[in-house]
Amino acid sequence: MLSKVFKAYDIRATYPDPLDEHVAWRVGQGVARYLTERVARDGDDRPSMRHIVVGRDMRKSSPSMANALKQGIRDFGATVIDVGMVDTPMVYFAINHLQCAGGVQVTASHNPAHYNGFKVSRAHAKPVGSGSGLEVVQQYAEAAVEGDAEVRAGREEFVDLWIEYRDHLLRRLHSSVLDGSRRLRIAVDASNGMAGTAFGKVFDSVAGLEVERINFDNSSGEFVHEPNPLVEANLASVREAVVRGSLDFGVCFDGDADRCMIVDERGTPVGCDLLLAALATQALVQCPGAAIVYDLRSSRSVREAIIEGGGVPVESRVGHVFMKERLADTAAPIGGELSGHFYFADMFNTDSGVRAFIAVANLVASRREPLSEIIRPYQRYQQSGEINFECADKPGAIAALKSKYSDAKCTELDGVSLDAGSWWCNVRMSNTEPLLRLNLEAASTALVERQVNELTPILGRRVAH
Repeated sequence: MLSKVFKAYDIRATYPDPLDEHVAWRVGQGVARYLTERVARDGDDRPSMRHIVVGRDMRKSSPSMANALKQGIRDFGATVIDVGMVDTPMVYFAINHLQCAGGVQVTASHNPAHYNGFKVSRAHAKPVGSGSGLEVVQQYAEAAVEGDAEVRAGREEFVDLWIEYRDHLLRRLHSSVLDGSRRLRIAVDASNGMAGTAFGKVFDSVAGLEVERINFDNSSGEFVHEPNPLVEANLASVREAVVRGSLDFGVCFDGDADRCMIVDERGTPVGCDLLLAALATQALVQCPGAAIVYDLRSSRSVREAIIEGGGVPVESRVGHVFMKERLADTAAPIGGELSGHFYFADMFNTDSGVRAFIAVANLVASRREPLSEIIRPYQRYQQSGEINFECADKPGAIAALKSKYSDAKCTELDGVSLDAGSWWCNVRMSNTEPLLRLNLEAASTALVERQVNELTPILGRRVAH
């Protein structure tokens, strides 16, 4: 049964079937065993390294799921540090601030309200995913049986870290915004998720922010719109608010506030890769010569901007597990994905929607021109966006693609990337569906359309959005 809820990067499914409190207890057992064994293997015997942070989001099922998870952890004999109803990045902060063995956020992120799940991290908020420990957690959870377990009565403590978290974040905000000498007028759509709590806790005292709040109420555990800012329809409210109020920019968060999408002063969504190019240029002023990590689907302009800024471009596979590892390995100050996840060294190499908002606020506050003009220099190419194709033989299609374009430069960091000079593409296989995902870029819209049409017979049946 647990195979239905354990995914590549986290544990997630519909509630209460197949994910319920009994599964949550077993996950607690598996997490506690894995994290304490990992600490012992790493030779860290500090008392806090038998402590496990637990947070939760605002979904109706999250209180009972968190309680069952915590009971499983305590029954194993570990100590639970409950940080309450928080955004996912707060759990990452708490793991590091309290120097714990790891932590779990109870959340289903951008999924609809009838989903729930668990995001697991180990010490230093390092990710636990497939290939980095999640399969061991699953093995241990499957072996745990309620009633048969030896109960070792671990303790539970509640810790309120909002002040420490706020102070940590506001130290990164431009001083002119903090003291009000530079005022920013913005719209924020919290998607009825955890940004509705976190944004107010962090920014209510900031003199230089004038905020139009949209969907901040998260008391019902329901969503006015799907809490997925990647879907353009979900940006309608924030776009309208920015245009109506002639605001500086807008931001829309996902359900657990670990990612966001930005719209410029015209209400136009800003591509996350182009935003990363601008943020990387800014970061390289503070960290000359640094590495910058980017998702391999990103526009060529990202790599070009990093090199032009004197930095070192570092490609990464798609997914937070890989991005966080690359940031840690290269000591990069920042990294980003097309999905709206932005990663920061000063957030322990983790992704944070609130920290990304601060980076954008700093960018706008430090420049005279509007956000659209800041982004314009990086709009050098035309992109297809991610296109999905139904394909019964994914490996066969990949092989056929490589054969047809054998003259193109080919890399296989994540799926296959082909660079034909005038255009390039990446094709990745879905882990869970019979789908291939295509991203293609070229100098002109006509060339993008021509190449997509040329690739379509190889990749399968195009799936409508």
